[in-house]
Amino acid sequence: MRPERILIVGGGIGGLSLAAALRRYGFAPELIERSRSWRAVGAGIAVQPNGIRILRELGVGDAIERAGTVICHWDFCDDQGEALCETDLEALWAGVGPFIGIARGRLQRALVDAAASAALRAGTSVTALTQQADGVRVELSDGSVGIYDLVVGADGTGSTVRTLAIDETPPAYGGQMVWRSLAPIRPRGLTRLQFLLGDGCFFGLCPVGDGHTYGFGNVAGPRFRDEAVGRLARLRERFAHFGPVVEEYLAALESDDRIHCSAIEWVEQECWRSGRVVLIGDAAHASSPMMGQGGSLAVEDAWVLAEALHSSDSVERALDAYVVRREPRVRWVRQESQAADESLRLPVAARNAALRSRGADMMEHRFRPLTAPA
Repeated sequence: MRPERILIVGGGIGGLSLAAALRRYGFAPELIERSRSWRAVGAGIAVQPNGIRILRELGVGDAIERAGTVICHWDFCDDQGEALCETDLEALWAGVGPFIGIARGRLQRALVDAAASAALRAGTSVTALTQQADGVRVELSDGSVGIYDLVVGADGTGSTVRTLAIDETPPAYGGQMVWRSLAPIRPRGLTRLQFLLGDGCFFGLCPVGDGHTYGFGNVAGPRFRDEAVGRLARLRERFAHFGPVVEEYLAALESDDRIHCSAIEWVEQECWRSGRVVLIGDAAHASSPMMGQGGSLAVEDAWVLAEALHSSDSVERALDAYVVRREPRVRWVRQESQAADESLRLPVAARNAALRSRGADMMEHRFRPLTAPA
């Protein structure tokens, strides 16, 4: 039976992509977002070609390409900016699509526009979920109650839907803290995605639209809370020994409140559905971000789930098909992302030597399987 009432919980990349995909197939989903606005959390993102391939199908690819910038190379460098290995992204992803750096806010606006024909409601969250014979009973923060044929948790790593309906295990700390920011410059004319690798830390620089650059500084170690006051000065101090391109980027940042600091967390339990409740994106499979695939996997999840619901004769069979189709691909990305994370924790000399000799081959090995359709 075709689901008539579908509730999507979470208005980020995965949730909005799913709303747009479901509308494309003639469904009428409702989407709720706990924030009172559609403001994106974070600074920037690289939308990789496997994600762009789906976003083009949803009619939003051109808008994202206009709002962002095409990146043709991904370099790993030492902490002074000397290249250790270079990857030609156009060759790696030939025939799939462009690799786009974009500010989170610009991406969010494009996705909200793509999903605008769905029923979108901000400032609303789930407080209770109960599986029943005729569907899922959902209690919302505004006091309303609804019965849905399907509930989709697209509400991120700390998913309320996952906690209420599938698994109460909290996300695990991934061993890294990250500071994310946007600077209104392209340091030293930057056109490439660059990871500058230090000892137990690295700084990434990604060109985005409007001549801006997305920067992300990662440090391995115990989890801690970094207060907003004085955050910029502390960030500059942590990466003061890095080379001129990072120095120029950090000098262009202007205020503490424009720098986001958070822990990287992983969802360790691979259980994505229970009855008529299913998870997509980080709610299902957040892992090490070292391949930068989180956003693109969420878009793929949304597309595959919408296709399964369209082509199956029951919700249960559709969800089974979604999980079977997605699990191998997600498992590959989790495995390879964690391998990349572990390799960067090697002693500096050994790590740099490995990247010089085998870095390009490792990138080919990790990403080539993702060039195939989701």
